[in-house]
Amino acid sequence: MKSYIYWIIGVSTLILFTCSILRHELFQSASYDLGIFDQAIYLISQGKEPITTIQGFHILGDHAAWIHYLLAIPYKIYPSVYWLFFIQALALSLAALPTWYLALKARLKESQAIAMVFVYLLYPVVFNANLFDFHPEVIAVPTFLAAVFAAQIRKLFWFCIFIILITGCKEVLSLTVIAMGIWLLVFENRRAYGLSAIIFGVVWFILATKLIIPFFSGAEAAAVDRYSYLGNSVFDIIKNLIFQPRLAFSKVLSLDNLVYLILLLIPVIWGLSIESLKPLVAIVPCIAINILADCQPQKDLVHQYSLPILPFLILAVISSLAAGKGWLQNRRAIIIWSLVTFLSLAKFTYFGGQYLEYVDNWQATRQAISLVSTPGSVYTTAQITPHLSHRVLIKFTNTDVNQDVNIFDYVLLNVRHPGWTSTTEFAHNLVNQLNTNQNFNLQYNQDDVYLFVKNTVGVIK
Repeated sequence: MKSYIYWIIGVSTLILFTCSILRHELFQSASYDLGIFDQAIYLISQGKEPITTIQGFHILGDHAAWIHYLLAIPYKIYPSVYWLFFIQALALSLAALPTWYLALKARLKESQAIAMVFVYLLYPVVFNANLFDFHPEVIAVPTFLAAVFAAQIRKLFWFCIFIILITGCKEVLSLTVIAMGIWLLVFENRRAYGLSAIIFGVVWFILATKLIIPFFSGAEAAAVDRYSYLGNSVFDIIKNLIFQPRLAFSKVLSLDNLVYLILLLIPVIWGLSIESLKPLVAIVPCIAINILADCQPQKDLVHQYSLPILPFLILAVISSLAAGKGWLQNRRAIIIWSLVTFLSLAKFTYFGGQYLEYVDNWQATRQAISLVSTPGSVYTTAQITPHLSHRVLIKFTNTDVNQDVNIFDYVLLNVRHPGWTSTTEFAHNLVNQLNTNQNFNLQYNQDDVYLFVKNTVGVIK
């Protein structure tokens, strides 16, 4: 039966990997976030300081995610963004393995354990988050489940390794680690494991938000502006939530949040019961972060923000089935429910619609990219950026930024599809400006795709 699980994981990895590659090749990935991570990891692999010129600071100033240094290892073999797609697909699929072991440990029938594997893999956010560029926190999904299993079989060393790895993916995951520790300490009678998670989570969160991120970025932790109504720093926000909770009421009690919570629970609502709610203590920080945010992408199943919630929803369903609770008990009914919710909420339909937006001049764009033949600096659109991010300097067009084009060796524009943060008018003006700029020559012009090359680019090594 275990070999069957490995086959399922392999097929899932292949499907997710293929879908993310296809999306990327259709120019649906972007500078935020794929271009940022790909450039930083590439620079690390080349022994250079990972200052991402898309953001303008060291990658550790983003989310204190030291995991990028491990992700750079395969880039040393061969630098390719495909490594990130593969790692993401594998991580998301691999979570099926600890799900299987946790189900068996809870004394579920083998048929129910297999059903839980499909419940996880068919949960819409797995497929959707895989499509949305790349994010290191995908590695935390199987690692959370592995950490819980390590706690259950009393392997403290491995548990600590797992929580260290989780927090290295993103600083905010420390809050989920702390909440997981509270659950293990209070409800699971795992004192050493709970205390280890709480202590390490608190220490790392403070170090990351008060020392590492400000040092490397010169600013507060990323996305703090999404909570500006609560304060201007992480600790101001926490303080106001505790002492002035009324500030958050209008944000929490909204239709968007209600719809978000419904979407979050629908795929597993059949398997939740009063007896199974204890593991959900661990999702409180992530839920709170998402419903308090003034940011719509944090309130859907399309983006990566709900990934830390998924492992504990799976644990809650396993606990419910182990207690003989839940609306559905047999494998077929459980898988059918999961399949229906997947077909309703997963964004596979994008491949037949919005992902085809750039096909009308796709060939011209690919040809222009192939003519960027040196590691020189590039100014291009947000959608082309992650195709050319293996270099020290790259920036994307932005109507709000008055960019000096003379610092670049290549300027690649798609006037027909100017990309995120740009407009056709802005792109046309750039083309006109470059046509009269004596420092640049027009090397390629086809189907509204323009490649300008600096006169001195031939001497670049």
